[in-house]
Amino acid sequence: MAQPIKSASPTQRLLSLDVLRGITIAFMIMVNNNGGQGSWGFMNHARWNGLTATDLVFPTFVFLVGASIVFAFESRLAKGATRAQLARHTVQRAVVLFLLGVVVNSFPFFELPHMRFYGVLQRIAVCYLVVGLFYLVDKRASTKVIALLLVLVGYWALVRWVPVPGAGVPGRDIPFMDMRQNLVSWIDRALMPGHLYLDWNGPDAHNVRDPEGLLSDLPAVGTALLGMLAGMWLRTPRTTRQKAGGLAMAAVVCLVLGYLWSFEFPLNKNMWTSSFVLVAAGYSLVVLTLSVFMVDVWGWGAGRSKAVVYPWLVFGSNAIVVYMFSELMPGILDHVAVPAGDRQHVALAVLWRNLYNGIPNPGWQAFAFSVSFAAVCFIPGWLLYRKKIFIKV
Repeated sequence: MAQPIKSASPTQRLLSLDVLRGITIAFMIMVNNNGGQGSWGFMNHARWNGLTATDLVFPTFVFLVGASIVFAFESRLAKGATRAQLARHTVQRAVVLFLLGVVVNSFPFFELPHMRFYGVLQRIAVCYLVVGLFYLVDKRASTKVIALLLVLVGYWALVRWVPVPGAGVPGRDIPFMDMRQNLVSWIDRALMPGHLYLDWNGPDAHNVRDPEGLLSDLPAVGTALLGMLAGMWLRTPRTTRQKAGGLAMAAVVCLVLGYLWSFEFPLNKNMWTSSFVLVAAGYSLVVLTLSVFMVDVWGWGAGRSKAVVYPWLVFGSNAIVVYMFSELMPGILDHVAVPAGDRQHVALAVLWRNLYNGIPNPGWQAFAFSVSFAAVCFIPGWLLYRKKIFIKV
């Protein structure tokens, strides 16, 4: 179970990571509740190959999971915790995160025949478990780099050269990176029929897939490894400016390598391609560099300037709680009927009609909804933050 832990001050945490985590979770809430068809393009995922700002949100959060492991584990080891205790806690936390993900997917009806077992929190749980245990076994940066190369190159080789059963070899019998006929989707259909995100019955049932499927967990672990390497760099005995400069150089390297690789292995968030891992990590490193400068170099996390980063600290300090609230609230509002005239209407539809229909531009209408939705989700995070309660799953 998640346990609330009172802390004397959130400054015991690395504030620059909290700021970036807060920006990420706020934007994640907005794009998950983007106002529908009228929303601007960057507030939606790319349909298949390609990249939008929305596609960068989830990998940034996974990246931060890897970075945070370094600080959290080293803090507990310094306080006397053993590696065995940390390993046990890592497994327990991963299980809780996975189960919370199933709750998010299934709320409010929990229909087992079509319950989705893949998902955002489930992927975070897998990455946290694998990378966390790896760090406890071996803290060397070199082993993380080797593992990163293995998962990225290995994933490309699997997707590129392993025949898709019933379809053939990609690039020869079927198009490489076909939306439906690819190894990633085939494995998910074979293991979880009827339990996938994009699932339907009828003549096209064989075309289903899941954006958080099993095989694509492999490159997602690569994203967490890149975050872990960033976290290890931030703990080195260098000046803050040197650390920020190193992050900026790493961002350039990841972006260049990722975009070059994308000519062979296209950027694709649905399949979490290896090129996507590098490009997304590159942008994560860019915003992390900016966060380090704002908080650790310019001191925006203290004094009067704290107001600049305060909202992101609130979102970032209890990110999982705020995310859970944002995912469960629509399920409640979608099933709450309120009287409107002589009929009963869904609460969310009534709110939309009364608050946003008057905005003439569809893009601004959708954006107003997503911003106000995130603002509502800010409230539980703010209540916890002002009481100095930081919930550890």
